[in-house]
Amino acid sequence: MSALLAGPGALSSPRHESIPTVDASRQGWARWFPQLADGQKRPWRLAELGLLALALAVGIGAYAIIGYTVTGSMPEDFTQKALLLAGLAAFMHIMVRLFAPWADQVILPCVILLYGIGSAMIYRIGLAGVNGADASRNMLWAAVSMGAAALTLIVIHDHRMLRRFTYISMVVGLVLLALPIVPGLGRTINGARRWIGIGPFSLQPSEFAKVALAIFFAGYFRINRDNLALAGPKIWRVQLPRLKDLGPIALVWAASIGVLVLQTDLGMSLLIFGLFVAMLYLATQRVSWLLIGGVMFVIGAVLAIGAFPHVMARMDVWFNAMDPAVYDRSPGGSFQLVQGLFGMANGGLIGTGWGRGFPYLVPLSFSDFIFPAIGEEIGLTGLLAILVIFMIIVERGLRTALSVRDGFGKLLAAGLSFLFALQLFTIIGGVTRLLPLTGLTVPFMAQGGSSMMANWIVVALLLRISDAARRPSQDPGLGEIAGAAALSEQPQEVIVPGQSFTETPVILREQNPVILREQTPVILRTATPLGRSVNSAAESSPQTVLVADGQAPGFCDPASWPQNDRLGGQATEFIPIGGRDE
Repeated sequence: MSALLAGPGALSSPRHESIPTVDASRQGWARWFPQLADGQKRPWRLAELGLLALALAVGIGAYAIIGYTVTGSMPEDFTQKALLLAGLAAFMHIMVRLFAPWADQVILPCVILLYGIGSAMIYRIGLAGVNGADASRNMLWAAVSMGAAALTLIVIHDHRMLRRFTYISMVVGLVLLALPIVPGLGRTINGARRWIGIGPFSLQPSEFAKVALAIFFAGYFRINRDNLALAGPKIWRVQLPRLKDLGPIALVWAASIGVLVLQTDLGMSLLIFGLFVAMLYLATQRVSWLLIGGVMFVIGAVLAIGAFPHVMARMDVWFNAMDPAVYDRSPGGSFQLVQGLFGMANGGLIGTGWGRGFPYLVPLSFSDFIFPAIGEEIGLTGLLAILVIFMIIVERGLRTALSVRDGFGKLLAAGLSFLFALQLFTIIGGVTRLLPLTGLTVPFMAQGGSSMMANWIVVALLLRISDAARRPSQDPGLGEIAGAAALSEQPQEVIVPGQSFTETPVILREQNPVILREQTPVILRTATPLGRSVNSAAESSPQTVLVADGQAPGFCDPASWPQNDRLGGQATEFIPIGGRDE
């Protein structure tokens, strides 16, 4: 019987993890809705509703103030825009309540608040006559993006479904990254070749590639984290990987450097490789991977700077932004960067006020440079408040990663949260000259359909994972057997506070034994370190015990489970069934 509990491999062995599917026995749309247990009620999500009202008040209020300040009257389409924004927020609230009722109640209001402020700023820049600033078109893209987020919640009813598409996600992500390089399809805009043309529309596929690659990284590291963390030689205190484990790592490194060189897209290159290294560190907890990843990226960037003139020009803008020759150079000069710095300096601590600044002096103030444009009108105080909102989103995502039970969900939630954090860091670093300009846009605030849709899909995935993490567990308490009503549909669960049985198994709840009944299907699950045993008592009937693999540390590989072990002189059959991982 001790063989059942020997070995730590089952927790990290995904071969036996169950992947959920849609319940075909439920008819029509009902199969897509979360199934509630007997007596369980769908939460009202009143906290989210109240926070949404506050977020709408801020966004709509900013829109009205800008209209009064710039034109002296309420915007002509104020009622329509206000009702549309409120309707979109209400739509997302209803969809989350229907399809992810236990999801985090803070993420959605924070996103709506950021979008409201950004939309008001785009409207203000459009009033100044800046070519390309279109608040109405941006709201249309927001509606399409929220529809895509709602569809994501409906189709992906359990985030663990995405584990099936680990390597498909890698292929999709790399193909999306390569599309702008295809002759006749890719478009070069503002010196960067990161768009593709589809009729009158342009799309930035790398925004969707980062989501696909995050799914691939989560699935790949879930499978190979032990190999990456433990295998391979160790030089000094640095754990190196085996050569055969370097294949995917080298591929991602080559892809990120290729994006930098062929598409002149430093931001996406940094984002992809940073996401990869961060998720690898989360999976293995090896600092050596951070060192290896950083060294690889620095080497690639230095080689690219020396070999490709456009990369060197971007570095020149970073180092010599105030040089008149660099400032006046067109295209590729530092004019926008310097004007953005002057705008933030003009705003000072509390800003000039909505509609009273000069953000229109920067041609791309509605997209790449919306952050300094907002800073000029609401000041450093307002910018810090916006940063706090973003940090709340990241914090809720990391909290979700800590709470969710399966390893894939942990890695995916942490990776998606890190996407927001790294993207925000590179944007702020670029407009303040801490880093070279990256070309990335502020999520939810800047004008741009591709970025808007991709980030809303990320939000939908975070909501889906947080719903799984916060959903009330139907597991019995320590030492308790599930109710009789559960016998007809699923095996009973028994939490075992020990690891080995010397005779017939008896489950202890403090000092009160609960004896396994004859032919009663149960799931044994461990909760304490190896090497201990629970009390036992004689039982006259053989037991059929269903053992769920991978539910707690200490389970061995199911292939080594005994099929006819004898407990207390009675034959016991162990039948492995799929269980949750971690």
